[in-house]
Amino acid sequence: MTSAAEPVFRRAERADLPALIALFAADALGGHGDTVHPDAFARYERAFERIEASANDILLVGVLGGEVVATAQVTFTTSLPSRGRTNMTIEAVQTRDDMRGQGIGAKLIHHCIALGRERGAGLIQLMSNAKRADAHRFYERLGFKKSHAGFKMVLEALPAAT
Repeated sequence: MTSAAEPVFRRAERADLPALIALFAADALGGHGDTVHPDAFARYERAFERIEASANDILLVGVLGGEVVATAQVTFTTSLPSRGRTNMTIEAVQTRDDMRGQGIGAKLIHHCIALGRERGAGLIQLMSNAKRADAHRFYERLGFKKSHAGFKMVLEALPAAT
């Protein structure tokens, strides 16, 4: 199903923070401890400032009808393996619950891919929570292939979301 209106994808702005935080806080499956509680806002602001200041990170929003309905962050990393190739990582992909199934997420990923090409990335990678079977099918439909196992080590426990 495709929406009659087309989303516009752009860099996130500070004014988008409340909508972005709400998107992440609504994600019960992700388990990231996100919250719309006002006490957490300063921490999100600091993170936004670091992302905004980074030449290698782009925080994107998808806007439809003047509202933030989707987001993703892309990060560019150049490393010595693969003869110094630049890789792009897509993360923090979210589409607002009531907007899913309208093709917005696919358009967002295609926008990310275009950014990777513009920046000369030779590989695009992403990770998805092992519990997200629907997301895995979504990424595979878009041409991504499962190739690696992911590992995590938590260095900072977040306070419980309120």
